[in-house]
Amino acid sequence: MSKLLRAIGLMSGTSLDGVDVALLETDGEDVVLRGQARTYPYDNAMRRLLINAIADAAGLESRNERSLSLAEAERALTERHAVAVSQFLQDTKIDRASVDVIGFHGQTVLHKPEAGLTVQLGLGELLANFTRCPVVYDLRGADVDAGGQGAPLVPVYHRALTAKLPQRPVAVVNIGGVANVTWIGRDGGLVAFDTGPGNALLDDWMARKTGAYLDAGGATAAQGKVDEEAIRLFLSHGYFADAPPKSLDRNTFVMDRIDRLSVEDGAATLAAFTARAIAKAREHMPVEPELWIVSGGGRKNRAIMRMLAEQVHNAVVPAETVAFDGDALEAEAWAYLAVRSIRGLPITFPGTTGVAVPMSGGLRADPTAHVVH
Repeated sequence: MSKLLRAIGLMSGTSLDGVDVALLETDGEDVVLRGQARTYPYDNAMRRLLINAIADAAGLESRNERSLSLAEAERALTERHAVAVSQFLQDTKIDRASVDVIGFHGQTVLHKPEAGLTVQLGLGELLANFTRCPVVYDLRGADVDAGGQGAPLVPVYHRALTAKLPQRPVAVVNIGGVANVTWIGRDGGLVAFDTGPGNALLDDWMARKTGAYLDAGGATAAQGKVDEEAIRLFLSHGYFADAPPKSLDRNTFVMDRIDRLSVEDGAATLAAFTARAIAKAREHMPVEPELWIVSGGGRKNRAIMRMLAEQVHNAVVPAETVAFDGDALEAEAWAYLAVRSIRGLPITFPGTTGVAVPMSGGLRADPTAHVVH
């Protein structure tokens, strides 16, 4: 067995909630020892900076192109992640010197795999200098350059994590800004893709209509009535008929068709869109899952969870029901992927991103002799 490495995973992804930090000891293959995890929320100023960055990124034509405002957001984001690492080490009393590598996702501001383009803000070299730890970052880029979707990357971790569960096939759904699913077959085969919107549309709706940045617990959606015509129009989008592998940008879908709705009805309709799009993913699965495990912030939205359970035939459970941490799962995955990356193991596969052959990816940054203050 390969030596276990101690890795920290950092996930901000497509959501605007904050930084999820998780510790993992792993060989990058079968051994997964989950450690402590924390979430460090963004303040409103950071959220506004990222909202503006996502808008500014819409016109990007290359991965490394940065306007002045995007560069400002990227540095601020990296500094915020460095603070999160420092706070995590302090809170958990983990010795910095015991950490072998940090897996750094960064903030996705644009994802257009059809144009060979995916952009995650985050300065790996700067984070390595801030934290004094090796950092693996830009884990999506090589896959997109090779013609893959660059997403989802978590399936190989889902397979390792669920290896001892009795249910097969099993589906692991992450509801972040965008929702994605990993289908794991009885033989360990993987099918994975973005199912549709996660929390992003609902979060944006709440921010625009109420000033709140999310529908806490799905309380607003629970009070509303679903607009079935809007759902029909949403689900008529060509994306849902496309065969996987496939992936989405946070802003693929627009909310114009529900602008006339009340706050509550709009929230209910967007929650239903997320749930029904996940259920619709069954059309692309070889066999219906025996169990649906839900992670990410969306599992806390009781309206989405109820609506999904009404749409599928087998149990839908939050990650905690099977002793996983639904807040930390994606950050854990980035720690796992960082270890796989530095060991040259594949992180993307034909059945997950559509890349021609399994391939590794990611860039490594080591701290320099000069300490950044």
